[in-house]
Amino acid sequence: MHEMSLMSEILKIVSQDAVLHGFCNVTQIEVIVGDLSNVLPDALELAFFHLRKDPVSFPINEKTELHIIREPALSKCQTCHLEFEPDYQLARCPRCGIPDCLLISGETFRVDAYEGSEEHEN
Repeated sequence: MHEMSLMSEILKIVSQDAVLHGFCNVTQIEVIVGDLSNVLPDALELAFFHLRKDPVSFPINEKTELHIIREPALSKCQTCHLEFEPDYQLARCPRCGIPDCLLISGETFRVDAYEGSEEHEN
């Protein structure tokens, strides 16, 4: 499950940035996961719940929330200009059958934002 290593890197990057900006705790993290990104949102969430308990991930803790924003896949046929939801990164246009399609969205995998506070938890 590569989502465990992906989430570990996310927590490391967010933690480092939060400490750099003086946050004592991170309250939430938003991650965008595209349908064609090869990342399973449920596995990513499971990894998050496991890893946020690790004391090394300061200022992330058990109260930190994860919000996964799903990015749907969208392609556009370069011949007939139909926009459609593809099953794969390379797809044939369902209208004209030509494989000349441009993937517009669905491959994204990134931390979109995080929130934190300068106050210590009680």
